[in-house]
Amino acid sequence: MSTFLPVDEQLDLLQKGAAEIIRVADLRERLEESRKSGCPIRVKAGFDPTAPDLHLGHTVLMRKLRHFQQLGHTVIFLVGDFTSLIGDPTGRNVTRKPLTRAQIDENAETYKEQVFKILDEKATEVRYNSEWLGKLGYEETIRLTAHFTVSQMLERDEFNKRFQAEQPISLHELLYPVMQGYDSVALECDVELGGTDQKFNLLCGRELQRHYGQKPQIVLMTPILEGLDGVQKMSKSLGNAIGINEPPQEMYGKLMSISDDLMWKYWVLLTDLRLSEVDTLKAEVLAGKLHPMAAKKRLARTITVGFHGEAAANNADENWARMFQQKETAEDLSEVLIPYADVAGGEPNQVRLPKLLVHMGLAASGAEANRKIAEKAVKLDGETAGNVLVSLGGLPARLVVRLGKRAKVAVIA
Repeated sequence: MSTFLPVDEQLDLLQKGAAEIIRVADLRERLEESRKSGCPIRVKAGFDPTAPDLHLGHTVLMRKLRHFQQLGHTVIFLVGDFTSLIGDPTGRNVTRKPLTRAQIDENAETYKEQVFKILDEKATEVRYNSEWLGKLGYEETIRLTAHFTVSQMLERDEFNKRFQAEQPISLHELLYPVMQGYDSVALECDVELGGTDQKFNLLCGRELQRHYGQKPQIVLMTPILEGLDGVQKMSKSLGNAIGINEPPQEMYGKLMSISDDLMWKYWVLLTDLRLSEVDTLKAEVLAGKLHPMAAKKRLARTITVGFHGEAAANNADENWARMFQQKETAEDLSEVLIPYADVAGGEPNQVRLPKLLVHMGLAASGAEANRKIAEKAVKLDGETAGNVLVSLGGLPARLVVRLGKRAKVAVIA
């Protein structure tokens, strides 16, 4: 029998970063019951192994699983090896290309290797939904689908948009939320975690549990994490992601490139600090007691330590400081976030300096920028710029740009 923290203390950690909980009162009640009985609640999050590598956006859910785990509850890391054969239609305006069983198995193994950088492997229950979905016969599948109507399915945002646009919706896609819902029945879940874009699927689990005589699970949804651009969701295909297997120097550098505003969302969703601690940190910055760059360096170091260890994070921190703070006091300069596409040169990872100067407000026009470059009045990271084309080591990139007495930090991503 386990001893659990008071419910208010548990909720302080569990509600941190949650976009919506259905319902908070039910979660409180379930936690109270758990305290009285000494039995942990069962919490799961499902991940379809559709790609071999995870990025920080995927870890938002994993970190919330970790919080339940730290509080002594049973955490289930569910590998959707069966549902991957269908393909989750969430966020899709076309049918997903099906994966082969070999691809799914290979991706699942890499997922397991990566997830235990966050979760405690010994305390994590790893399950595959092929255990029960693969055994469902045709008759039982029909009985499952009978609990839902076509009109209910078409209420789902993705399906509704495709239906209105007369785009194809394959029948097997309509099965996905039903199958995910049955996962909760098979595992007798008390809580299921998911992103806000998964709401329809998560509610299907509550519905099916009622039909099977189980108490409907509490649904805890986390927000979608924006990528380096601060606008679109983190995605490798959009080039704005930070992979959890990226080298420490690259991870640290990318984290330092995010905007000051986005930094606070990363503190909430990607670290184990309680919300009150994040609020204290933010108050120190607003009061001028702590510089935003110092807070961001602490964030970059905290996240890098989690995936690569103390020594690697220290090294990344020192290397970054040498690169960006040795020649210019960058912490005293304002940052300008610039989409790479707006200043791209003719070659990959190359930018046009005149465009960069105009976007940063250091030159009024391209003609003025060209003239200042020709006059050797422009410096990049302390070195005089002698060319209108500037090659970057990679993206995102950070440059201290000086024209005369004015200087700013360009964050190009």
